[in-house]
Amino acid sequence: MSQRLIIEPNKSILNLNLKEVWNYRELLWTLTYRDLRIKYAQTAIGFTWAFINPVITILILSFVFGTVAKVGTGNSEIPHLLYTTAGMCGWTYFSSLLSQAGNSIIGAQGMVKKIYFPRLIIPLSKALTAFIDLLVVLFCIALLMLYYQILPASSLIYLPFFLGVAVISGLAGGIWMSALTVRYRDFVQITPLLLRVGMYATPIAFPASAVPEKYQLLFYLNPMAGVVEGVRWSILGGDPPSSYIYVSFAIILLFLIFGVFYFNNVQRKMADIL
Repeated sequence: MSQRLIIEPNKSILNLNLKEVWNYRELLWTLTYRDLRIKYAQTAIGFTWAFINPVITILILSFVFGTVAKVGTGNSEIPHLLYTTAGMCGWTYFSSLLSQAGNSIIGAQGMVKKIYFPRLIIPLSKALTAFIDLLVVLFCIALLMLYYQILPASSLIYLPFFLGVAVISGLAGGIWMSALTVRYRDFVQITPLLLRVGMYATPIAFPASAVPEKYQLLFYLNPMAGVVEGVRWSILGGDPPSSYIYVSFAIILLFLIFGVFYFNNVQRKMADIL
């Protein structure tokens, strides 16, 4: 007697069903490998673009805030270029994942319509490829610290924690954006705008202490403000981040919870919407 495979919809809207994702891990690795291959395919300089894009962004931000606006770093011993690069470390993973996740499900709509698999696999594959951009910025930080002969601070032991929060923030944003773009195609245009505004509203090239005290709480409602400050402090040391960073962390947690809620709600009818 032939056996039938019955696929039942996930009844819990807050369950990521990670066991099922693990069962489809080969598909996850395949999609990740495909993304890595095609990202720089048919380009003249290939993987070199992974370095050019963040380096140009860092140079522009450092020039605008450090040379033109003459914004200090809060520590005269830290060159502004290194300060900005450390700030980019906290921002890069989030922005890279958010920009890729927006079109991820739409780009894979052929698969979504034809076969069953956990839809979360698609934004997760982008989350893995975004690690390349993070590693590039970390490599740039190591080179600059070697060039300026600056040793990592003792607070470096906290770097894994803050990088973990950065990854969670990227996952939360990626899950949200992948689901929102399926239902509202306007987010294809909105995402780049949000990232451009967010880059200048986040303390990448300037210290959060430069923001007036009366606006500090409002400023840290930006979830990436706490992440960037925390990652930079763990690498370069100095004054510990403001206690307002916990506001940013709470916002990230809420984004993740409601992101999972919304994604599970949308994925039930994802094939029909596409």
